[in-house]
Amino acid sequence: MAITNAATPGVYIEEVNAFPNSVVPVATAVPAFIGYTPKAEYQGKSYYNKPTKITSFAEFQAFFMVGNPAPPASPAKQYNPEYYLVEQKEEPTRGDYMTLSGKFYSILPDPSTIYYLYNSIRLFYQNGGGDAYVVAVGTYGTSSKKAMDDPAAQIVNPNVQLDDLQSGLALLKNEQEPTMYVCPEATLLSPDNNGTLMKSMLLQAEEMQTAVCIFDIIGGNDPDPILYTDDIQTFRNNTGTNGLNYGTAYYPFIGTTIMQNSDIDFTNLFGGDIKQLDPFVNPTDAPNAAAESIIGMIETPPDDPMSDTQLQAALLVASPTYTQIVNNVLTNANMLPPSGAMAGVYTVNDNTNGVWGAPANTGIVAAASLPIRLSDSQQAGLNIDAVSGKSVNAIRFFNGQGILVWGARTLDGNSQDWRYISVRRTLIYLEQSVKAAARAYVFAPNDANTWSAVKSMIGAFLNGVWKEGGLQGATPADAFQVDIGLGSTMTADDLLNGYMRVSVKVAVVRPAEFIVISFEQQQAKSG
Repeated sequence: MAITNAATPGVYIEEVNAFPNSVVPVATAVPAFIGYTPKAEYQGKSYYNKPTKITSFAEFQAFFMVGNPAPPASPAKQYNPEYYLVEQKEEPTRGDYMTLSGKFYSILPDPSTIYYLYNSIRLFYQNGGGDAYVVAVGTYGTSSKKAMDDPAAQIVNPNVQLDDLQSGLALLKNEQEPTMYVCPEATLLSPDNNGTLMKSMLLQAEEMQTAVCIFDIIGGNDPDPILYTDDIQTFRNNTGTNGLNYGTAYYPFIGTTIMQNSDIDFTNLFGGDIKQLDPFVNPTDAPNAAAESIIGMIETPPDDPMSDTQLQAALLVASPTYTQIVNNVLTNANMLPPSGAMAGVYTVNDNTNGVWGAPANTGIVAAASLPIRLSDSQQAGLNIDAVSGKSVNAIRFFNGQGILVWGARTLDGNSQDWRYISVRRTLIYLEQSVKAAARAYVFAPNDANTWSAVKSMIGAFLNGVWKEGGLQGATPADAFQVDIGLGSTMTADDLLNGYMRVSVKVAVVRPAEFIVISFEQQQAKSG
């Protein structure tokens, strides 16, 4: 700053900035989770319908989990799904079931007690998640105290409401930081309502240009080995035609180890009615005195009662049948939508490879099984759909490698520009980083000095991305180009109307999705 009012003889100091403004990279892996939580309160203040930033699972616990009672009481349950054993006339062809005394029993949930957000956030953090936003749209609703009717039917939770989830989504319009929209409980809506929500998510993502949507597919929890393609087609029909390059989908659900024996006990069976459990652990044709005694203490607690945790442990020891029931219930309860895990996979990928790296050919922590093992030919129909272009990324099992994410496409699979999710997310990263930095030049003189500063600032940022491997080219000139100026990107009319136009062209790295290695025989060159 020049000294303009010097009146007294002496020495004056002027500090001159040596460096121009720089582009500060925006965060790339900040999911926003929308759904139902055990609670949403901290220090007496409600956090329902308020986007809340958390940086760890401990913070999620503080804001959205029920506090534990004082010992010796058992720890509070954060999630209480209810399951029933329903006798079937013949061996079921769908869903989880078990055989007891020669009879087939389907393990069916009470749909009104099934939620996915809590375990999805646990899965997110187990897979390397960091910063995240949570929009709690409500707490758990009332149990219907009855099992779903059809083992082959999809779970629709009447307590999960489209209006709640859409309201939570709309609240994110005021948040610029989230880069992923994740709503695992969307799969608990009816297919039509699920489609409405997905279209809303894509439209908002396209409008905001700051986030991608990670979708789960209804039916992915228990796919029919032949008719699973109907679920895929329904998903494609329900996602519309707008904002497809901002969406990506993963299939099927994943069997996890998130919930353990300590998360399920007798209160989760038959709506907590211990009388319905009694015939299974203490059958008349094979009486179990130890189990009978424990059931009695649950029905009529003694003066010095045991905690639920102690009763659960005792019942597991006393009855192998009860252990079998609990294990089967855990298998069912641990079948989760993959979106929460994928948000964690994206985070680790960005930290390790950069946002331009494809989040694929990588494992999923806590993934133990898949409800369907897709083959190459089955995945082909998911990966490429010539009609709609809506690619679905497969999660597959490979011998010797385990469960891997085996796809990296958006729902705009027919687009040469936006086919790959890494390209879409890289452009969001570049655009939003440059946009934030360019705000410093709003109302600056629209002249050659400003144009030069802006071009230098953007060029320096892109040069750094190129050096890190995010842009493709032997030289910076091959990797990107920044143009700004009168006669180049602007006309005299633009200047009169206050427009400064910048043109940025980038050669974004794309994943090697198909590797083709050619072999041919050649004549031996020596004996």
